[in-house]
Amino acid sequence: MNLATWLDRVAQTGGGAPALLDGSRVVADYAGFRAQAAGLAGVLAARGIVPGDRVGIFASNCPDYLVALYGIWWAGAAAVPVNAKLHGREAAWILQDAGARLTFVTAAQAAALGEVSGVGQVTLGTSDFAAMSGGPAAAMVRRAAGDLAWLFYTSGTTGRPKGVQITHGMLAATSVCYPLDVDPVAPEDAALYAGPMSHGAGIYAPIHVRRGARHLVPASGGYDAGEVLDLAAEAGPVSMFLAPTMVRRLVETARGRGSRGDGIRTVVYGGGPMYRADIEAAVDWFGPKFVQIYGQGECPMAITALSRAEVADRNHPRWRDRLTSVGRAQTLVEVAIGDEAGARLPPGEVGEILVRGAPVMPGYWRNPEATARTLQDGWLRTGDMGRLDADGYLTLVDRSKDVIISGGSNVYPREVEEVLLTHADVAEVSVVGRPSAEWGEEVVAFVVPVAGRAPDPAALDAHCLAQIARFKRPKAYFALEELPKNNYGKVLKTELRRRLEQETT
Repeated sequence: MNLATWLDRVAQTGGGAPALLDGSRVVADYAGFRAQAAGLAGVLAARGIVPGDRVGIFASNCPDYLVALYGIWWAGAAAVPVNAKLHGREAAWILQDAGARLTFVTAAQAAALGEVSGVGQVTLGTSDFAAMSGGPAAAMVRRAAGDLAWLFYTSGTTGRPKGVQITHGMLAATSVCYPLDVDPVAPEDAALYAGPMSHGAGIYAPIHVRRGARHLVPASGGYDAGEVLDLAAEAGPVSMFLAPTMVRRLVETARGRGSRGDGIRTVVYGGGPMYRADIEAAVDWFGPKFVQIYGQGECPMAITALSRAEVADRNHPRWRDRLTSVGRAQTLVEVAIGDEAGARLPPGEVGEILVRGAPVMPGYWRNPEATARTLQDGWLRTGDMGRLDADGYLTLVDRSKDVIISGGSNVYPREVEEVLLTHADVAEVSVVGRPSAEWGEEVVAFVVPVAGRAPDPAALDAHCLAQIARFKRPKAYFALEELPKNNYGKVLKTELRRRLEQETT
């Protein structure tokens, strides 16, 4: 089934309901949203776009983003949403690798892309795009569950990004899991696109379309915590997907204003490690508004979930362990822990997280070698290390490539980071391994101090030794004003390792 079918159905019976909002201003109801998507599909077909073709979206968040996405689907083509903050040459490589026939852009991305990509461009929010989306409505192209809907390119922090093939069936499965495992959606609700629509925030668009909810894009087109608080108070109830670093900024801004997040119904967080101290602070300030999800591009947003009740619970005897976990398997997947050969490990043992089910990708785009490494015996090998407890709660330990082997013993950086973050002088921290002639690797920590503080390495050592084994404590501490991060708030440990290499050369 073509995912655009959900837009068509909602418009048939609820066409007058507000659909697309620029800030708090309604720019299209559901009938208008459908008409624009169907009109755009007709123009795409007239330009030679046929079912299965790829069409890029290299754009900042804006209401027209969703018109472009649904117009592409209506035409039977596949969208290639590209991170709007990429360099033009990086975006061009993705568009060329995908074989994109056309690209929708916003003004800044048009300038960044220039003539590099060799792909035709149409700028969203212009009269040209309005003319395209105002054309005669085309008939929707039928699609099967296994047909490509979204070609998602991984971050590429360790080399060229890989294209994850996300099908109509995968997005439908993720959408079905959302109200069952994450958060119910009602027509009066609104999805607030605070995070990039090219990633997790956009993946949740279909379920909000299916329920006839509103779609709010901040007028800035980006993430400003103050703007989000203002918009939620004016246009709530809103739900949004935020990376952990964005949650931290939201809490800090709200505290500074004395705001308790009026209008915010749900914050779904994921996409990176959420440290227990940070989520406890968020719940203490805002109340039970938070739900955690764990997913990957290869199984988008749909591996596990930790409910708002579990995130807010302080009465269960193991509430701290559960809060540190990423929850239990979502409805349409199975989760297991495997050793290096893929053999299943019992509860409590650390191994690679394995997933199978309807939201899992069929493979990487034109990369059979990577597909064969990642999909084995029907299971997705995530590359993440974790453990399951007897109740099915999954705790992430680290990426397999980030595990530090010191003197033959495994050290999981996140465990050390969790301890250091409980020190009063530490605002942020990232732990990596440094080559050691004696130990193979040794643990070092990059620390961002709390404003006005200067953490003493001896005090940090004592703090660690009081809570974890001596071999796990960092052998060195490096103070930074900020940690290097990608556009989604994930710490770039590759950059930290590069800094260590430069110090030793």
